[in-house]
Amino acid sequence: MEKRAKELRDLINKYSYQYYVENESEISDFEFDKLLHELIEIETENPELITPDSPTHRVGGKADNTFEKVVHAVPMESLQDAFSYEELIDFDTKIRASFPNVKYTVEPKIDGLSISLEYENGIFVRGATRGDGSVGEDVTANLKTIKTIPLKLNENIPEIIVRGEVYMPRAAFFALVEKQEINEEKPFKNPRNAAAGSVRQKNSEVTATRGLDIFCFNIQKITGKELNSHHESLDYIASLGFHTIPSYRVCQTIEECIDEIKNIGNNRGKYPFDIDGAVIKVDDFATRLELGSTAKHPRWAIAYKYPPEEKESRLLDIEIAVGRTGVLTPTAVFEPISLAGTTVNRATLHNADYIRDKDIRIGDVIRVRKAGDIIPEVLESVSHSENSVPYTIPTVCPSCGSATVREKDEAATRCVNPECPAQLLRHLIHFCSRDAMDIEGLGEANIELFVNAGLIKNVADIFRLKKSDIVGLERMGEKSADNIIAAIERSKANDPAKLIFALGIRHIGSKAAKLLVAKFGDVRDIMTASRDEILTIDGYGEVMADSVVKFFALDGTKELIGNLDSFGVNMISENEITDTRFAGMTFVLTGSLEKFTREEASDIIEKFGGKTSSSVSKKTSIVLAGEAAGSKLVKARELGIKVISEDEFSQMIGD
Repeated sequence: MEKRAKELRDLINKYSYQYYVENESEISDFEFDKLLHELIEIETENPELITPDSPTHRVGGKADNTFEKVVHAVPMESLQDAFSYEELIDFDTKIRASFPNVKYTVEPKIDGLSISLEYENGIFVRGATRGDGSVGEDVTANLKTIKTIPLKLNENIPEIIVRGEVYMPRAAFFALVEKQEINEEKPFKNPRNAAAGSVRQKNSEVTATRGLDIFCFNIQKITGKELNSHHESLDYIASLGFHTIPSYRVCQTIEECIDEIKNIGNNRGKYPFDIDGAVIKVDDFATRLELGSTAKHPRWAIAYKYPPEEKESRLLDIEIAVGRTGVLTPTAVFEPISLAGTTVNRATLHNADYIRDKDIRIGDVIRVRKAGDIIPEVLESVSHSENSVPYTIPTVCPSCGSATVREKDEAATRCVNPECPAQLLRHLIHFCSRDAMDIEGLGEANIELFVNAGLIKNVADIFRLKKSDIVGLERMGEKSADNIIAAIERSKANDPAKLIFALGIRHIGSKAAKLLVAKFGDVRDIMTASRDEILTIDGYGEVMADSVVKFFALDGTKELIGNLDSFGVNMISENEITDTRFAGMTFVLTGSLEKFTREEASDIIEKFGGKTSSSVSKKTSIVLAGEAAGSKLVKARELGIKVISEDEFSQMIGD
């Protein structure tokens, strides 16, 4: 028991840090809750095994240090979890021993980020995350971007603190993931992580684009109003203008509670948002006060967690889709089954390793579940069909026929052909983006418009566009067409480092592109450069050098560069370092800059002979810190590295 208790403590602490601080999770909520539940049982039966660092002493996770700390006026307690109806009956029996006429409310448990909203005289003054239950983070600016959070209440009440759950609707989640894939960003795993990451953005403008919503479900503190029950408080805060939980039911018995929990579970697939359970709460506030709380959770509430639903089906086929980053993604196509209230017949198989490790073959009986009740996944192969054979990922791209590659230490197989039709939209959006060719007016919406109209089939087609092609399309008039054509013409004069970055070469970011151009000066010389020549660049390793050589060896790349050259796109760099005041110095930029963008500040530093880095180390010369600078600033001070403000930077460059 002692060994298992230690193992559980280590695992729970590890996963708690991932979830609360890093917005990541290796395991599902249900699996995490089961681990915690097991540790609670061990410690209950063996009190001598309880240690000061046991996660059972904690209400929640560790608060991150990115935002200003907030001490909660009323602790934001976590709930006791139940995984069976027997546990709910036991919960009821204990309460009825002292309160035989107790009534409960039952409501859905929203899967998001728990926050508190503070109001003074009817005005929203502060919003904070739950943090560890006692201390959270001030995220007021970000919460103000959520349209369902009232900035002014319908009643001028002296003081009220309301608890709610910020969540991301499924439609907003899928739209966000699609954008992240286009921009080659790591997509969020589920709506809960997406909501948490969005609320904790340093830039509230980013939060505003995420389509967040909130359900409020508790009054933490109130003055100037007497309320006697939970259902009364829900009706009251709804009248004040809060977006309250979508439904609740007052129940006289635990049997009624269980019926409602079953009803919520049967309908959870119909909600446009995620729930991870249902909550039973004592309705009467006076009874709650007498019941009180343990060190970990209130005695008057319990959360029932729905187990992930799993079903078997027969695998009919494995389809291969080419993503916008060139990755070949296998998808299982199976006989339709009902999971979490919806009918599904497709699920991701991730990559070749996943298929091989689980020995999944076409014709198998497979076990499927919905991870987080939203994304179908194949858990395992239950049995093979007669004469089945192991499945292998195609060696040629199903979209363009080019040979696929799988690089060392990578799980993904991908198509590296820059002209692959399946990757077209992602390539075009990246090519025209600000840090790349910076073609104003060619954002995602207009690029998609031109692609659908058949005007753009590859990157070179951008420079074939004429005003007459554009005028008359949806949202396109004379002025819009003139502006886009002018922006395309201006982009031709860009330094070729922007072109190299725009080409989307794997492992080559904007800084690496600048180093490449600084070394060779001409894009045509880069095309013929050897691996060894590229490896002489300070900051380039074997993976980067190989990626450059392979990319420019492709026939499609040679044809593309030839076309761009013929259209007058600049191939020769004229950038020279004329001022070496930052020679030999390495800068790290952190926080939000007001006078410069990160790109502008980096360009200035490089123009004066210096370089920038993304991490602070003993080799760092100066840290340029803007507003809300975080861990990099802390590390710089620990190492005794010079820290400057934007004003000091302006003085250094003579602005």
